[in-house]
Amino acid sequence: MSALIAQLDTLWSPRLLSVLRIITAFLFLQHGTAKLFGFPHVAFFDELSLFSLIGFAGLLEVVGGLLLVLGLFTRPVAFILSGEMAFAYFIGHAPKGLIPLLNGGEPAILFCFIFLYLAAAGGGAWSLDRRQ
Repeated sequence: MSALIAQLDTLWSPRLLSVLRIITAFLFLQHGTAKLFGFPHVAFFDELSLFSLIGFAGLLEVVGGLLLVLGLFTRPVAFILSGEMAFAYFIGHAPKGLIPLLNGGEPAILFCFIFLYLAAAGGGAWSLDRRQ
């Protein structure tokens, strides 16, 4: 059993870290493309100004999402995006109530803490950061 755990730790853990990074970044990137490019279409973003707070968030989401998909500058980008999601939660969700399930803030909290983990753990085995 300990050999299996050692193999999971050394072989699969860095790869699954990359899978977590790529999938999370892809999902996050969709928020930015919806805001800036209207794809996928979200009616709330139809009249969005690039120079608004939500427009700036969309820019962070597109650029940061692309960098994270590639695994490039993973730690600093993930740290910035973690802060963005904390900010988004406290500005957009917390005023609607204390409980994340009821205020719609669960995705923001999950993104925040996954990005915080990536800031500490790095991009994993399949990232451009690994190439030197």
